[in-house]
Amino acid sequence: MAISVLLVDDHELIRQGLRRAFERDEDFEVAGEAASLADARKLLALVDPDVVILDVRLPDGNGLEACRAIRAEHSEIGIVILTMYAGDDQLFEALESGASAFVPKNAPAEDVVAAARHAAASPRSFTANDLNEAMKRRLSPTGPQLSPREREVLDLLADGLGVAQISRKLFISESTTKTHISKLYEKLGAGNRAQALMTALKLGLLKREEPGL
Repeated sequence: MAISVLLVDDHELIRQGLRRAFERDEDFEVAGEAASLADARKLLALVDPDVVILDVRLPDGNGLEACRAIRAEHSEIGIVILTMYAGDDQLFEALESGASAFVPKNAPAEDVVAAARHAAASPRSFTANDLNEAMKRRLSPTGPQLSPREREVLDLLADGLGVAQISRKLFISESTTKTHISKLYEKLGAGNRAQALMTALKLGLLKREEPGL
């Protein structure tokens, strides 16, 4: 029997993309779509899916809180959390909420399908592509190790400079600047500038009372 999937996301284009990805795989069938938690609750009772693909930010609530509620009532259902903000805090919150998998929205649709396959087979075990590295970052007493250039870029980000301004100040290309910023986000477990600066501040990597967000 095909694995039935319920798609819960308020962006129609994302739902359409996921639907096509699941329909290309003969192991799956899309049992329904919802743009809100209210609709998701109704469909959950009607279609009894094997897996729920659940966005974190929905117009009528938080997907992680919904995940806890679903897990409390449906111990064997698979739950895949989708999010635009894929930092370590969000990853561990998804783990603690009882999710089966955690996937950033910028990941390929095939990653969501793979996560759903895992969720259907092992709903109570957790997977995420960055889980091992996130665990290392959480357990490391010294925090992330930044290169001298990454520290320079971090300081300039804290000063409120953009990519073009940082590139001119450091005499490097915008492509190289973007690579440094991407590495910084990865090491800090952040999904955007604000998260990166707040994490850096907590870890003592910035000598400021407040980062320039």
